[in-house]
Amino acid sequence: MTEHHDRKIDYVELPSTDIAKSKTFFSAVFGWTYQDWGPEYADTSDGRITTGLSAAVDRPRSPLVTFYAEDLEQTRARILAAGGRMTREIFAFPGGRRFHFEDPSGNELAVWSKAGAAGHDEP
Repeated sequence: MTEHHDRKIDYVELPSTDIAKSKTFFSAVFGWTYQDWGPEYADTSDGRITTGLSAAVDRPRSPLVTFYAEDLEQTRARILAAGGRMTREIFAFPGGRRFHFEDPSGNELAVWSKAGAAGHDEP
């Protein structure tokens, strides 16, 4: 990731009740192919923006717009200072770390950072 991606929309995660059906649907409609990350998650970079499908128990309740940040902790602090509320604290996943938050209107959003970004250790 380069700095021009810092604090820009980078990813959209779609909730799914059935990963196989969701993959079949988006493959048929848009021609997307998926990388599986276990039984509850898959993603694709075939669209103009990378998307993921989540069937996890704690999946978002609606599409989750995800921003990239070079410094995850600094971005978290800015969100809190501006009146945002954390809905899921920083956690590690394959390739990086992220957190979820609500903006003042109640929209759930997320921010992610590559593992090791901004001098932080690998998760």
